[in-house]
Amino acid sequence: MTTTLALILLALALAIIAGLGTYAFSLCKEVKRRKAFREEERQRAHHNCLENLEIVAAALAQDQVDITEGSWRCKVLLEILDEKLTERPAFQAFDEVHRRTRHLHTHTARQALDPRDRAREDRERLTVEEEFREPVLKAAAAVVEFRRGWPENLH
Repeated sequence: MTTTLALILLALALAIIAGLGTYAFSLCKEVKRRKAFREEERQRAHHNCLENLEIVAAALAQDQVDITEGSWRCKVLLEILDEKLTERPAFQAFDEVHRRTRHLHTHTARQALDPRDRAREDRERLTVEEEFREPVLKAAAAVVEFRRGWPENLH
């Protein structure tokens, strides 16, 4: 192998290494950009959930929404933030109302029920709402406190 050929191969190898290094650097920048974008999206989603959670809690406190519907909505929003939040004693009322009413028909399925079955389900729902009214209202107040301390009181 001549010196000239060795120098050409060395120059070619250095060019390939420089090209791969540039490509790796651009990939690292892209990964960081995507990670930042995902984090921004996560924070925006949490902010929206917290805002909606506070609105639903306020609606519960002011009797603008049924106990059942408000509990379901709060449960879903809390689970979006963190699946374990409904296990906290302060928020368990939402989960309990959901557990006791999830078998009831809603929307079109409810309209399809005959009047006797619909009345039976309404009585069942009202019984649960009466039983859990105070715990759900306390949980709604706890939601407002939780929102004030976000994100420190998440864990």
